[in-house]
Amino acid sequence: MKIVSVLVMLLTAFTASAQTYPTKPIRLVVGFAPGGAADIIARTMSEPLTRALGQGIIVDNKPGAGSSLAAEFVARAAPDGYTIMIASQSGMIVNPLINKSVAYDTQRDFAAITQVTSSPLVVAVNPSLPVSSIRELIAEAKKNPGKLNFATSGNGSLPHLATALFDALAGVEMVHIPYKSGGLSVQSVLAGDTQVTFATAPSVMPHVLTGKLRGLAVTTRGRSPLVEGLPGMEEAGLANYDVSIWYGFFAPKATPRDIVARLFEATTQALQDSRLKALLAPAGTEAVASQSPADFGAFLRRDADALARVIRETGVKFD
Repeated sequence: MKIVSVLVMLLTAFTASAQTYPTKPIRLVVGFAPGGAADIIARTMSEPLTRALGQGIIVDNKPGAGSSLAAEFVARAAPDGYTIMIASQSGMIVNPLINKSVAYDTQRDFAAITQVTSSPLVVAVNPSLPVSSIRELIAEAKKNPGKLNFATSGNGSLPHLATALFDALAGVEMVHIPYKSGGLSVQSVLAGDTQVTFATAPSVMPHVLTGKLRGLAVTTRGRSPLVEGLPGMEEAGLANYDVSIWYGFFAPKATPRDIVARLFEATTQALQDSRLKALLAPAGTEAVASQSPADFGAFLRRDADALARVIRETGVKFD
């Protein structure tokens, strides 16, 4: 009888907690330094998300290891809905695939909440590099093997995978220079320390539009309505290439379903905000919500299978 009473008390407490959540600010962890796409999206979403939840959003940058350090931190956090993470397939899929030493497993350690954005990457170069197209970049890289440096937001990041895939399909060899965020990698290309980047649209397009960088193409097969004026990879000369990046929200695995549902509802509400869409669109990013947490979880499994197949079939190297 005492066991039954305890179970009833616990169930009552859980229900009350889920109904009143949230009662304090929520930490939104970003796995990169300020200035990159994940940070820009998190900060852009914080105001409409605050309105939807009735509590403040604290953006907490924890850069390192292609967002793996942040993922490990969130995986160990209390599963109470007050620590969540914005992440892309870099941290949730690519890193666990290529780095067996990471201390987390996406399916085991995280509750998927919802996708929040989708966008192509943009291939951009320092204007001093004498190329104005993908075909010319391939020719330049073949003429100077191992001499062109490409900057990314870290080992195992999607930009790293995207450039490694480009090297494999184009038959070229560029040198990888990893940074702690997309913003820092783009700054290195602006400074001329590196020559090439496959970067997220929010971190690179403002510099392309002002002429500080030269945009060559988007990484999707065809042109993207999100990034005007740049060809897709098929038109640019690499027909079998097709890469895009998404971001989503995640919570520790044991987070109660009612709290995950509340976060999902609030996030989808925030994504409908016209001001949010207006801020994301010029940076080549589209607000995209999943149908449900379960739908996002199924999407993750499909994407993981597809990326694993690409890595296996192309022989992409991450050294």
